Amino acid sequence: MGLFHDHLLSVVLFTPLVGALLLLFIPRDAPMLHRAVGNLFGVLGFLVSVPLVIHFPVGSNDYAFRETANWIPSIGAKYALGIDGISLLLVMLTTLLGMIAITSSWTAIHTRTKEYYILLLLLQTGMLGVFMSLDFFLFYVFWEVMLVPMYFLIGVWGSERRLYAAIKFFLYTLAGSVIMLLGILALYFNAAKAPGSVPTFDVPALLAAAQHFPDSLKVWLFWGYFFAFAIKVPMFPFHTWLPDAHTEAPTAGSVILAGVLLKMGTYGFLRFSLPLLPADAHLRAKIIHILIVLSLIGIIYGAIVCLMQKDMKRLIAYSSVSHLGFCTLGIFALTPQGLSGSVLQQINHGISTGALFLLVGMLYERRHTRLISEFGGLATPMPNFAAIYLIITLSSLGMPILNGFIGEFTILQGAFVVNKAWAAWGTLGIVLGAAYLLWLYQRVMFGNVTHDVNKTLPDLNLREYAVLLPLVALAFWIGIYPKPFFAYIDKPVEKIVQQVNPNFYEQANRALPPAAPVVLPSAPASLEVK
Repeated sequence: MGLFHDHLLSVVLFTPLVGALLLLFIPRDAPMLHRAVGNLFGVLGFLVSVPLVIHFPVGSNDYAFRETANWIPSIGAKYALGIDGISLLLVMLTTLLGMIAITSSWTAIHTRTKEYYILLLLLQTGMLGVFMSLDFFLFYVFWEVMLVPMYFLIGVWGSERRLYAAIKFFLYTLAGSVIMLLGILALYFNAAKAPGSVPTFDVPALLAAAQHFPDSLKVWLFWGYFFAFAIKVPMFPFHTWLPDAHTEAPTAGSVILAGVLLKMGTYGFLRFSLPLLPADAHLRAKIIHILIVLSLIGIIYGAIVCLMQKDMKRLIAYSSVSHLGFCTLGIFALTPQGLSGSVLQQINHGISTGALFLLVGMLYERRHTRLISEFGGLATPMPNFAAIYLIITLSSLGMPILNGFIGEFTILQGAFVVNKAWAAWGTLGIVLGAAYLLWLYQRVMFGNVTHDVNKTLPDLNLREYAVLLPLVALAFWIGIYPKPFFAYIDKPVEKIVQQVNPNFYEQANRALPPAAPVVLPSAPASLEVK
């Protein structure tokens, strides 16, 4: 048990990889066995991650479950893993959605099942490595490892335009990765120039060294990392690969892409970009204003484009551009509320949008079309489907007592503290979000059954309930009692704010009005004691 606890992150990281390796030895003509092994390791991948939540030291400022071993001593690269509260939530989101995505594929994939499950499990290992790595070289390896399985998942098991979407996804992400590699090398070599320093790729050490770099260098480093992470989020105007990739990917690929892969970009902003902001207040303010404007454009543009879509998956894909705009708005507000809300909203987006893609995938399995015009009145033959779809829709648009409300409210609170106009424009995105999500629900679920074939569509089966109900439960849990989630986030966020916006707490305290003395009203004359 001690050995397991000491290497818990490695166990979580490599469990999916063990499943992928085991699948290599199973004959190609045994699809049921491929499904069984893939689902087994999908569930195992989630179960072995549960002890992370149980043993995580809530309230700690340091990384937990640290593991370090020499890997390539000649260049200073190490196998270094560790997680804080932000990483923990993203790791748990990855293992949960990984398990759900694999389970959802049981009846959806009929060709090359062996390769399909191998690639899904490899993808999970790559994503987990990104959130766990405390070494830049190791981080970059996992960042690139993730790219290849997703390329093949889209290109082989996708829809009609899958090759175009896969190549576009690959080229966009690779362009960002190359720029990020140059940024990592610049950080590595400039940190090595300091007297007495040892060449290293250690993330905390390099980011601490970067605080002493001149602002001219930090600006270049910031924009280099920004380019890679903005493509991954994706921020406007780097978003054009996303609708194609989401629309053409198989259901499990869309769930993972929206639920986890996009969060690698926002995680990169939090972990690497913010500490590289220049120290000069005027220069920093100019950069932040540019990023806030891009975030607000993404929120509103993504929502407006959703109103024009005819394909359900494409509509939900563009909704991710809008929702992730809220996440970057919270990050670049540089306030504790904004950062905490952003992290929680990343989890919320994974839950809600992942569930929406699952629901569309279930409809696609029944009808083999995603066109909104092909549906209508489905609440009659599929009442249970309609009920869960309504809950997830309300979750995504930010209805109180569901998870989306808590994240959006906290982000807007954090933005309002800095600039009221930012919060005002953000609320416009919420209104438009309600418009396109309710419009979609009304077109698909209400009214008369518009096509005879829809009258006999089967309702949800047990496996589909098992896939959807955990996400519904999480949506209610976060919406009603988010305190445990904020408890994991608070200390890492406080650490980020103290590093990148050290005057915030002092300014906030000065802004509070002085406590007024309490004066009790005197009794009326008629009641005075004689």
